[in-house]
Amino acid sequence: MKRSRSSTTRSGSIYRNKQLGFQQLGDHPSPISSEQPAVLQIVGYKNSGKTTLICALIPLLQKKGYTVAVIKHDAHSFEIDHEGTDTWRQREAGSSAVAITGGARTVRIEERGSSLAELVASFSGYDFILVEGFKNEAYPKIVLIQQEEDLELLKKLNNIWAAGIWAPMRNAVTLEVPKGFMQYDINDVPTIASHLCQQRSYFQNFII
Repeated sequence: MKRSRSSTTRSGSIYRNKQLGFQQLGDHPSPISSEQPAVLQIVGYKNSGKTTLICALIPLLQKKGYTVAVIKHDAHSFEIDHEGTDTWRQREAGSSAVAITGGARTVRIEERGSSLAELVASFSGYDFILVEGFKNEAYPKIVLIQQEEDLELLKKLNNIWAAGIWAPMRNAVTLEVPKGFMQYDINDVPTIASHLCQQRSYFQNFII
């Protein structure tokens, strides 16, 4: 079971279940460092609402003054460039990496996969990094529960911070997790965002 570098809070206590990997924190941890990003994984099976939740969290975190980066895992091949652009032609000519930058945007494309640790390091200048997917990685997670088959994730995954629950599954999830475990209605995004900000130092200083 991984631990945060900070194990005390101003109020409340930290709850840990070594077997299932659950963790709960008090509401107001003391800030430790503002230099490294707070990383949260949003995980769940297909169509459980991961992208929707992330897109709802981004503007709420920004309104609180934080910068936000997103990292997404895709198990399939994908293409973000298109035929006819200069970068597409350069890649077709054999370049292993291309970058294009302008006054307001930079894009880098490399013909290789990247580990989550590499991507997090490359976004070290942001306040929050929201990670979609990478279920088996060790950062703190909010697990989305939409249907019964999703419940197995609460036992299979490690370092679970909370569950984001669709209404039909609320009672089922309550039976699956320890009393006091953090649970959120999937649509209660303001509360999730507020708690992320209150507990930011935990996500910043989590040891993986």
